[in-house]
Amino acid sequence: MSIHNKEIADKLNEVAGLLDIKGENPFRIRSYREAAKAISGMSEDLAARMSGDGKLEDIPGVGESIAEKIKEMIDSGELKQLKELKREMPASLLELLKLEQLGPRRIGMLHQKLGIESVDDLKKAIEKGEIENLSGFGKKMSRAIAREVDDYYENDEPGRYKLDEVEEQAETIRKYLDKELDNVIIAGSYRRKKETVGDIDIVATAGNPGRAMDYFTSFDEASKVLSKGKTRSSLVLRSGIHVDLRIVEKKSYGAALLYFTGSRAHTIALRKTGRDKNMKVNEYGIYKGRKVLASETEEDMYRQLGLEYIEPELREDRGELDASRSNSLPGLVRLEDVKGDLHTHTRATDGLYSVKEMAEAAGEEGYQYYAVSDHSKRVSMAAGLDEKRLAEQIREIESENRKSDKLRILKSVEVDILEDGTLDLPDDILKKLDLVICAIHYHQKLSRKKQTKRVLKAMENPYFNILAHPTGRIIGKRRGYDIDMRQVMREAKNNGCFLEINAAPDRLDLDDDHIRMAKNMDLKLSVATDAHSTGQLKNMRYGVYQARRGWLEKDDLINTLSWEELKKILKRN
Repeated sequence: MSIHNKEIADKLNEVAGLLDIKGENPFRIRSYREAAKAISGMSEDLAARMSGDGKLEDIPGVGESIAEKIKEMIDSGELKQLKELKREMPASLLELLKLEQLGPRRIGMLHQKLGIESVDDLKKAIEKGEIENLSGFGKKMSRAIAREVDDYYENDEPGRYKLDEVEEQAETIRKYLDKELDNVIIAGSYRRKKETVGDIDIVATAGNPGRAMDYFTSFDEASKVLSKGKTRSSLVLRSGIHVDLRIVEKKSYGAALLYFTGSRAHTIALRKTGRDKNMKVNEYGIYKGRKVLASETEEDMYRQLGLEYIEPELREDRGELDASRSNSLPGLVRLEDVKGDLHTHTRATDGLYSVKEMAEAAGEEGYQYYAVSDHSKRVSMAAGLDEKRLAEQIREIESENRKSDKLRILKSVEVDILEDGTLDLPDDILKKLDLVICAIHYHQKLSRKKQTKRVLKAMENPYFNILAHPTGRIIGKRRGYDIDMRQVMREAKNNGCFLEINAAPDRLDLDDDHIRMAKNMDLKLSVATDAHSTGQLKNMRYGVYQARRGWLEKDDLINTLSWEELKKILKRN
């Protein structure tokens, strides 16, 4: 049974979470989490590594014991230790770890004292007043937990998965189908690169549809076949994701692909455009009476409606049809346009690799420059840098730059914006850097007025360059802090600052609406991975997808510039 890297990382994280709730050795727990972090950031398939010459123990954070557990998962698809832990306590307790007010110790107490096993149980206990009467909690803590529970339900999207959670499985099944079917494309919200995806919708053609459906429903990662027909079949993957395959005739392939890519709103708008021209538009083609005017390609479909081809990321009925009619669609930015990554971490704080190792990996991505942006001292859990340690890192980077002229390593830091709007490090050290990334990690519950004022004050600092993950959201877990983003963008532009599109798949912050807002205000952005490992440098593609959904072109991003050009705009007056 094949198993993906993400499944292995998820199982290790589950073990860590359940051990944490049990109150086991913190060093042992950390080892599982470090290994999971390293594996989730790898582009190399672990099963292939194990069958080849590569050693699992060479992966940072993977010792002999965890390597054995990884081998067990690769061989069997399961982990005996995790099964035993789930027999001791319900896996639903892991959902409670998403609530920041509840650490593992508190979750363990709630489970032991009140029998709480899930977020639903917690909500009921709060409503009954049981939490505030529990030793170590009280009314204030109970109210704070209640607010987080409300946020949890608001952010929870049942049946939807983050784009990166779907990608590995979607591409695996696509490659599998490519061996037997023709013109295999994954459509739906996956093709439009939405930040969350429901089902995997596949459109293809086949010379022998019956044999193709037999092949599809024999996919070894399927846990259940829901239906099987001549033109459509559905199955469920081990992860719970539903996959629908539609086999269409080649003559109507473009119409079907357009229809099943969506969005629904875009499709409705196309149908209305057709009606205005006395045409009928559906998943089989464009008709005038009984005559087929277009059907074989998406380009033909758009052309027949008097429209330029519209990229999938733009198909949300947010003005793309009007822009197409007037030949004013954006020439969307591409991954190859990005010349450098401006926000990454090394093992000096909470990363897994050294400056040299991260820089070498950045060079392999084809970048001209790469910024080391480790945390400042306020982020004590990540062993953030004080002035002395940052000065040492500056010297290390300068030394590495003298050794090579292929890639320029930029001196940077992710400095915390303190509650009063000052920065966590003094100007004397910040002025020695090539750029300064500024971020909020604490006091995220301030009022809209205070949070906005805090960021605006920070922007007054002449060394403030880029606001990292500007809303602080984590997809499906935490909504962003309350802040007037329009005012922040306006002042950023006035002060010569920029905002970041954080490409980490659980952040994708800014979202596409805010990106579009920035574009309309002519505020340039950066796109950066916030990578904590070499493999996570490849997450740049998610940030570019998000930029494309926000209508960004190459010139709308600062890190599509050469270093000489970028250096000029980073120098504030």
